[in-house]
Amino acid sequence: MSHPINAKPVAVCDTEPIAIEGIRTLLNECEDLYLAAAETSLLGGLEIVRQHAPAVMILDKCFGIHAVMDCLQRLRSSGSAVATIVWGVNLNETEALRMMQGGALGVVRKTASLEALLDCVRTVAQGNTFMEESVLQEPERPARGTRSNLTSRELQVVELVEQGLKNRDIGAQLGIRPGTVKIHLKHIFEKTGIRGRYGLALSGLRDKGLLSLPAA
Repeated sequence: MSHPINAKPVAVCDTEPIAIEGIRTLLNECEDLYLAAAETSLLGGLEIVRQHAPAVMILDKCFGIHAVMDCLQRLRSSGSAVATIVWGVNLNETEALRMMQGGALGVVRKTASLEALLDCVRTVAQGNTFMEESVLQEPERPARGTRSNLTSRELQVVELVEQGLKNRDIGAQLGIRPGTVKIHLKHIFEKTGIRGRYGLALSGLRDKGLLSLPAA
């Protein structure tokens, strides 16, 4: 079957063949996207990325979060240019941030509308990030303060948290003890009103315009 010259190839790695067929049907209606290959195992998914070099890969969270994170790491280590979307029925904000820090560009629920799924695929195909709004556990709350209230050291800590580094690694980079990093984080949370390091990372993605949310 021939496809338009500018259409982007999409691969799917999903535990459910019926989900793969659903995506195939959806993409058959698109002029700018098409299903290039599909697999029902993670090893098979890695192989179709190697063989077909798709622009986007949709990866099922049902393989297990540790297996998915390992797959993301392998894709990143291989130098593949594929933009990966993780989707699943049960996804929470913490898992979504972990996956995006692990290399995924998109996170979307399997219960998303067809329009939201296509929006996600097209967004990540352009190299941008996308998180479906319903993945967020709570509506966004106004922060008590802004990052302008933070010291230069606290801003450095925030930047490294956004990159997914743990306290020990942040301390090593900044030449301070992990306990000092913990104190800085306590002050950062108090000044900004943000709860938890994943909330801090999510806030950073929003502030930098790196997080696309579907329009209401």
